[in-house]
Amino acid sequence: MGRGRATHVRAVSIALIAAGALSLSGAMQAQPPAEAPAPQPAATPAAQSAAAPQAADPKHGKAVSYTCLGCHGIADYKNAYPMYSVPELRGQNPEYLAIALHGYKDGDRAHITMHSQSESLSEQDMTDAAAYLAGKPLVPSGKPQGTVPPAAQLCVSCHGQDGVAIAPIYPSLAGQHEDYLVRALNEYKHGGRKNPVMKGFAANLKDEDIAQIAAYFSRLTPALATEPRPYTRLGE
Repeated sequence: MGRGRATHVRAVSIALIAAGALSLSGAMQAQPPAEAPAPQPAATPAAQSAAAPQAADPKHGKAVSYTCLGCHGIADYKNAYPMYSVPELRGQNPEYLAIALHGYKDGDRAHITMHSQSESLSEQDMTDAAAYLAGKPLVPSGKPQGTVPPAAQLCVSCHGQDGVAIAPIYPSLAGQHEDYLVRALNEYKHGGRKNPVMKGFAANLKDEDIAQIAAYFSRLTPALATEPRPYTRLGE
């Protein structure tokens, strides 16, 4: 009797385990398979071109920079206060001019008029305006003109033996207005311009050093020039 009862209990237990296993197996089979992640669509050509930098368009640059000629298109035009010559741009590196516009827009260069002129310009506007205003950049000869003064010995490593910059991101200084160069160096020295390399260099310059550097580069040729300003009749 006891042995028969044990056998019966064991049989029931096995049946329950088997039923549970079948139930679990059915539940697992009933679950839908996990979905694979949806493939991401490839970037369209339009999106790729929107992200890529565009080539400079001098024609558009002329349109967006027409007010620049109110100062940069007049020979020997002076900044009102403080008084110094407005820089010549014709022959400058367009890459450098775009960097300079960024500096005025972002506040790295302190000049309220230039900030007002540049703050509404897009990246493309600045690239195009720089290309138009620069025209054909000066071509370096790689040779010094006369003796480089001691104060300018370090300058020529970036701005060139003949005042034509060794790389497009640097400004050419050949023929630039002497008083403008003095002003620019003083701005680097006193914090009006925040370029860390130029600020560190200018911090150690004495007034006579600045005068020597400006005098040397302003006399070099071929020289930067004033942007020609078109004159039109009324109504055109």
